[in-house]
Amino acid sequence: MADNVVVSHITFVNSYNGPYGNSKNPRVPAVAAMIGGDKTSFYRCRFSGVQDTLWDDQGRHYFNRCTIEGAVDFIFGTGQSIYENCVIHFVGNGIEAGLSGFITAQGRTNPNDANGFVFKKCIVLGTGTTYLGRPWRNYARVFFYNSNLTNVIQPQGWTSWNAVGREHQLTFAEHGCYGAGSDTSDRVSWEKKLSTKEVNKLTSIAFIDTEGWLRKQPK
Repeated sequence: MADNVVVSHITFVNSYNGPYGNSKNPRVPAVAAMIGGDKTSFYRCRFSGVQDTLWDDQGRHYFNRCTIEGAVDFIFGTGQSIYENCVIHFVGNGIEAGLSGFITAQGRTNPNDANGFVFKKCIVLGTGTTYLGRPWRNYARVFFYNSNLTNVIQPQGWTSWNAVGREHQLTFAEHGCYGAGSDTSDRVSWEKKLSTKEVNKLTSIAFIDTEGWLRKQPK
């Protein structure tokens, strides 16, 4: 919950469900880390679980060269965060056979909220199949930019979950992604097409840092 925290080379694990599906416990939300402070950065850290691994709760956060792994809503919350050069590892054997997973469940509650998740130059890999995300709240915002989406991605990309009928309020988008799972021809019709201005705004470090706090933090 503290502000101005720098974390480096630490692994956070919730072993209740594995995190590799090797547990006999029933699958339930089991958080490995909750981040609720502002101006927090993580370098070369690992977050491991199955469901609700990383609770990116609130505040501005930066993740660099981290690994986040899980199967269901394993990056969720209302944080305003950039994930750069990270490994997003979908652990398909952590869920029941025949089910698809969900990487993100973002919780933006109104169109004026600044928060959202931006995945920049990341790689998404694993076993099984997963959606890029579903909305935890009605104005969820998630953007994958210049990332390697492997064949674990479901062709539809996203699901509307609790926002059925309100898909126009969601900002789920991709830009410049590549890899076997990056083909957008079968994506949901309501996936957002962002303008150049919107892309630049979300991918700039200013999305989370207008004061220069990242430059002042030790790495």
